[in-house]
Order: sequence, then structure tokens, then C-alpha cells
Amino acid sequence: MKDIAFCQIVKSMLLACARAFALVMMAAPREHGIIGRFEAANTINILSMYRGAPQVNESRIIALIPAWNEGSRILPVLETTLDYLPVLVVDDGSEDDTADIAETAGAIVVRHPSNHGKGKALMTGFTWAMDHGYDAVLTLDADGQHDPAEIPKFITAYHADVAELIIGRRSYLKMPFPRFFTTPLGTLLLSLALGRMIHDNQSGYRLYTRRCLEAFEPATTGFEMEVEVIIQMVCKDLRIGWVGIRTIYGINKVSYFHPVKDTLRFLGMIGHAWRERIKARRP
Repeated sequence: MKDIAFCQIVKSMLLACARAFALVMMAAPREHGIIGRFEAANTINILSMYRGAPQVNESRIIALIPAWNEGSRILPVLETTLDYLPVLVVDDGSEDDTADIAETAGAIVVRHPSNHGKGKALMTGFTWAMDHGYDAVLTLDADGQHDPAEIPKFITAYHADVAELIIGRRSYLKMPFPRFFTTPLGTLLLSLALGRMIHDNQSGYRLYTRRCLEAFEPATTGFEMEVEVIIQMVCKDLRIGWVGIRTIYGINKVSYFHPVKDTLRFLGMIGHAWRERIKARRP
């Protein structure tokens, strides 16, 4: 009971810090403060916009699901996603029947002969989608951490033309330890580096418009590629929008996160974000 109470206290403290940070962002003068003024025109919250699920298939948007050895989990994700959008699965060198299950379910499948990581799988999917004339790409995970029933929220936001990059925003308070601490801390550091409130830098449930993908110049291929996209959108003065999504954990999946190595890589991205922001300000 004491452990539970302690966790609740820490969560409340983190939420209070995030709210205080947002207030500081809005109050800081653009020309003087380290943070700079929060520009609502470029980071758009559309949590209140969604009013219902469109029931039509959006043929100019394709769902992209990168997958590696997800044969035991991917089918329910595919079945629901296909109710809304055509699906492209990039099989990143799986050793199980992931690709066969995806094809049987009705998805288009592109295979990597060996495993290259999520960033490379996403880039393969983006290139395929742009080459085949799609106007937007919605990305979600193959393991069930992203609820496909929430796809209409992204479609609604896309048709409202609120942003070039639309990201699913999770609740930190519903994350397990240590993520309820590390995820908001990383988001806070990135927000400070960019001078703009970034609500969830780790969420992979996103909708990328063609304009976003055409502007993106990838410099990384690992998990940090999704952070790199955010950095470039801010520095290129493109809009970022947010939709509220479910926070889903407890899917009995082995995590491939390496605490020391991946933390150092993320801190490197924070430094990169700071440098890119300074470069973008130069005349």
C-alpha cells in the first residue's frame, strides 16, 4: 500500500510540473526567455474536436504497421484497422508467420530480408505509400498497444486540416513504472530544447501528411527517428496536432528498450534538437 501511495504522489508531482511548464511556456517572452513563447498555431490540441467516427473507407490514407515477429498479436490489429483503411505491413525480417498472417488478412506486405529496426521499417513504408500516390500515412504498432478503433479520430483531424503531423497523446498517469516517470521527463526535456510544448514524444500512433513526409529528411533509423520527425516539424515551422488516445500496457510483450544505451541516444537527440532550433532561428 505504501508503494502504491508513493507512486500516486510521484505521478501527481509530475503532472503538476507539466502544467507549470506549460504556463511558463505561454508566459515567456519570445525574444528573451530560454524557452520562448508557446506558439499555439504550431502545436494544436484537438482533443475536443472529435465528435464521431466516420464510417467510410478513406482510400487516400493508408495505415502502416511495422512488424517484427508479431504473428501471435497482429491479426486483431489488422482486422479492425482494415475496417477503416487499407493496410501496408512492413515485415522487418520476422522469423515467424507475421507476413503470411498479414497477407491472408488482406494487407499489402513488404518484406525486409533481415531485421533493420522500426525506423527503417517506417521509412520503407513511407516511401512505398508516397510512390503509390497516398496523401497521408497513419502508423500504429502491430502488438496491440494502439487501439485501431481510434483511427477515426485521426481521420477527423486530417480532414479538418489542423496539422501536418498528428500524434496520439497518452495519459502519463496510466503508465506503469518507470514509464510514468521517464516518458514525461523525456517529453519535458524535448519541449525545453525546442521551446514548444510537446505532449508525447514517444507515441508511435500518428498520422503523417504528404507535406510532412516530403519535408522530413531522415538522419536516424532507430527508435529516435520518431523524435527526429518532431524536431524537424518544429524547426521547419510545420504544425503538430494532438488527439487523445488510450494508454495501453500489459500486453505481455518483451521490451527491447536498453536503459543505458537508449537513454544516451535520447539525450543525444535532445542536444540535436537544441542545435537545430538555434540553427532555424538564424537569418
